Amino acid sequence: IGPMKRDLQISDFEMSLLQGFAFALFYTLMGLPIGRMVDSKNRVKIITIGIAVWSLMTALCGIAQNYWQLFIYRMGVGVGEAALSPSAYSMISDYFKPDRTGTALGVYGMGVYLGAGMAFIIGAEVVGAVSGVGTTELPVIGEVFPWQIVFLVVGIPGLGVALWAYTLKEPMRRGVKQDADAPSIAEVKAYMKANALTYTTLFVCYALAAMMAYGASAWTPEFLKRTYGMSIVDAGRAYGWIIMLAGTAGVICGGWTADKLSTRFRNGRMMVMAAAGVLTLPGAILTPLMDTSFWALVCIIPSTFFATFTTGVGPSAMQELTPNRMRGLVSAVMLFVVSIIGLGIGPTAIAVATDFVFQNEQDLWKSLLVVPALLLTLSSLIGFIGLKAYLKSRDYREAWEAKNT
Repeated sequence: IGPMKRDLQISDFEMSLLQGFAFALFYTLMGLPIGRMVDSKNRVKIITIGIAVWSLMTALCGIAQNYWQLFIYRMGVGVGEAALSPSAYSMISDYFKPDRTGTALGVYGMGVYLGAGMAFIIGAEVVGAVSGVGTTELPVIGEVFPWQIVFLVVGIPGLGVALWAYTLKEPMRRGVKQDADAPSIAEVKAYMKANALTYTTLFVCYALAAMMAYGASAWTPEFLKRTYGMSIVDAGRAYGWIIMLAGTAGVICGGWTADKLSTRFRNGRMMVMAAAGVLTLPGAILTPLMDTSFWALVCIIPSTFFATFTTGVGPSAMQELTPNRMRGLVSAVMLFVVSIIGLGIGPTAIAVATDFVFQNEQDLWKSLLVVPALLLTLSSLIGFIGLKAYLKSRDYREAWEAKNT
């Protein structure tokens, strides 16, 4: 964050818009029509195009000449990534039996934390390698800052991943006639309205947890630098390994726990969603209060582990509540809510607290104390409120499918 702020001459608030709002804006807007396509079109092709677009746009961030060019390219990344999750959620629910979707979606979510952790680590190493030489002259591209090289290194290989994605097998859709049309938008709307309390509590619980996670992830390396004097390289490397190890372990453990609980309790997945905030809270509160970077990093480990529970459980809960050919659109609605609140506001909420409430860059630790604690408390409270409604919606889906399939 520091080098980008310096080279672009922007504030914490403007930086937060790049991290969250620029991406979330088109991610959410494009997610709804793409989600509708997922319910009736070839999902492998949708994923392939999406990966290619966001990889190209990520690489273009590496040649942006000013703040607004970078802002536009970040919006482009959002357009591409909007294709992935609705398609992946739908395909995974068809690849695996219902009692294994939590674990399967946890493995899918693991990729988020492996990728994020690697981005922090690789970014730190690249910045460390070239930070002492100012700008670098690249063939064809020209002069770039060290942080721009990170975008190029991360974005270009994604084009190869897009080619690999095209080789995936499109699964048969479970529980529907293969030649049946997807329900109309009016039918999906009526179904969601009949289960409004369940979907609302699930989506908002998930969104507030994501708001905390995105906000903390965006600002933790900078917090380590400002509060404890860690270098960008050391902060990125340390936090990257925590994200990779604790994050991947947490998302798989959360999905597995939800699968096990759902065999004993019909609202077991919602139980895990509600409990995640409570379990994350102690580490989140203790982290900014530590006297040394070592103990702050120690506290980040359990908070990261438990914070990632919702990544696999939220989508699997949505799948459990929703008929097959509605899942693409309903997952897009869920991602719309989660992205607008979580990604769109999360990083900015931390920056607003720092710039406008505490009014001191060195008080970033206060923002990371107050904002996550509030969000986690609200997330768990709303999750517990939705437990009873979740049971009713499980019954509603079974009755709907018995009547319509």
